[in-house]
Amino acid sequence: MILLVDAGNTRAKWRLTGSDGASVKEGFDLASMPSTLAQLGVDDAPQRVAVSSVGSDQATNELDRLLQAYTSAPVYFHWPRATAGGLRNSYADVTRMGADRWHAMVAAWREFAGGVAVVDAGSAVTVDYIDSGGQHLGGFILPGLAMMLRSLSGNTARVIFEPKEHVDTRPGTNTSDAVNHGCDWLISALSSRIRQDCTGYGIDSVVVTGGDAWRWNRLGLNAVHRPGLVLDGLFWADREMHKS
Repeated sequence: MILLVDAGNTRAKWRLTGSDGASVKEGFDLASMPSTLAQLGVDDAPQRVAVSSVGSDQATNELDRLLQAYTSAPVYFHWPRATAGGLRNSYADVTRMGADRWHAMVAAWREFAGGVAVVDAGSAVTVDYIDSGGQHLGGFILPGLAMMLRSLSGNTARVIFEPKEHVDTRPGTNTSDAVNHGCDWLISALSSRIRQDCTGYGIDSVVVTGGDAWRWNRLGLNAVHRPGLVLDGLFWADREMHKS
């Protein structure tokens, strides 16, 4: 068994998986991990822990200590690399790339083995393009929906609104709708731009992950939805490291 951990900006997700990558158990916060591990028999205990983290050095060290308290298995942190399975990183300094972006791309390249756009719609949104030969063309980082709403709420005293779950791009006739519809309008425009870029770069596939993936798809992205894309890529990165 392998314990995979995706430590993002706002939460940590984990997956207990077999050697084939199939999920055995999953959780969406670290608090649920100890009870799950305690229920495992000796034969089912994880042999190692693989981590993808975007946290600070301090947060990463704290996570390392926490995981070592939860399990006696060795903990490995996986970071972006110049190449992985035919995928080539465009960054001159790969240490400057977020581990979540890299592992999402590793998973997408592994699945589609061709030109693919990778969208992670979380607290921050990342968009990365990979051409048909496995070359990462670069990408974009922009605020996610919650970050945009917090910015408007915190920096504009008279803009008072309630976030809404439904999607709507019509002009708002009150402040709350103007804000919510405006964010959806922006996501819709960005989705259209991603599709245009894919045509220009000869990219055939689009995959989306992250908590707001459903919203992006409702607003025109029409991508393949892979909720655990970062964990999928982390599995392959860990397998590459430990292959015999």
